[in-house]
Amino acid sequence: MKPAEYVYNMNHSPQNFSKQSSEDIFYTITLEYLNSRAKKSPSTKDFYARKYAALKSNEKPNPANGLEVREENWSELHTLFPELFKIPFPQPKTPSFTFIDLFSGIGGFHQAMHQLNGKCLLSSEIDASAIDTYLDNYGIDSNKDITKIKDEDFPRHDVLCAGFPCQTFSKAGKQMGFADQTKGTLFFQIVRILKNEKIRPDYIVLENVRNLLSHDNKNTWKVIKDTLDEVGYNCKEVLMSPHQLGVPQLRERVYILGVRKDLYDGELEFTVPRVKKESLDIYKAGIIDENPDPKYRISAHEEKVLNCWDEFYKGIKETVIGFPIWFSEFRATYDTGDLPGWKAEFCHKNRRLYQNNKAFIDSWIEKWDSLNDFTPTERKFEWQAGESIQFAA
Repeated sequence: MKPAEYVYNMNHSPQNFSKQSSEDIFYTITLEYLNSRAKKSPSTKDFYARKYAALKSNEKPNPANGLEVREENWSELHTLFPELFKIPFPQPKTPSFTFIDLFSGIGGFHQAMHQLNGKCLLSSEIDASAIDTYLDNYGIDSNKDITKIKDEDFPRHDVLCAGFPCQTFSKAGKQMGFADQTKGTLFFQIVRILKNEKIRPDYIVLENVRNLLSHDNKNTWKVIKDTLDEVGYNCKEVLMSPHQLGVPQLRERVYILGVRKDLYDGELEFTVPRVKKESLDIYKAGIIDENPDPKYRISAHEEKVLNCWDEFYKGIKETVIGFPIWFSEFRATYDTGDLPGWKAEFCHKNRRLYQNNKAFIDSWIEKWDSLNDFTPTERKFEWQAGESIQFAA
């Protein structure tokens, strides 16, 4: 929630504050903000509200009848007192470099920069849920629309990180590219910063979908690369997927890495790790706990359903099925003539599957009591691709 909205919702106005000191005003607003955000005791929140009010009043804010509670006040509050909000990743006290995080989402780039001891000076995002998550994790309010940030409000920084919107370049979207006036042109908001001599960073790290490189017969990538070159950056594109770093996920993306030409104008070389997918481990990667809290376990019934169908798949002759399995069709003999073509075809495929594996399926049905305690949805099984899946190298 923006501070201006917060103050308005609390029905505060200059008239209400006209007889209070600036410190009292900050205390009142801060306490109400903490009541809505921090899960602490009233006495703890009161302590921090008074401490913060004293700090802000010493900065000589506007007179009581014109006090402006700016957006950065709340971001400062989280940064000054991370213990109040239990921030998992507070800003480093002695950072090695600074960065800004554009189109920040929930903070993927921030997490990487944090591990390198970087300090975030500005974060920009418009998705409400992502903004809340970012604030909870990093204590920084990213509720800033980049199109509305003035040039002079961007801080001087060392590294610019930006996962600029990819929907307009993705194969899953309409692939409008720069013709999309809302998302496709946001790349040029980055360019606006890179052209500004007062704030332009030393390095840039951009990210997008792989299709960015081939979109519009490679014209989109040409525009991006030529533009970065024109504003003085020596860049190189790198295709990489998490599985190459030991994370069991196939999600190839293009990373555009760049350095200011006045710092280095030679060939940029990056070695992308090569990891065999067979060596990936969801436990070692920290994705799944080997000994999770019992409260996260699936129910006994859900486990039964999974084991039942797992046994079915391992028991039939086919390794690649290619259609949904409908238990109700295994022994069915009714006429499918009145069914839609697609449904009739699935029915016949299920009946042929049954006949091809009759001995096994009959014993399977008897063992699992004809799936009598399964719901209609649980009596269906989506096909598995088996060995036909092609993994990226």
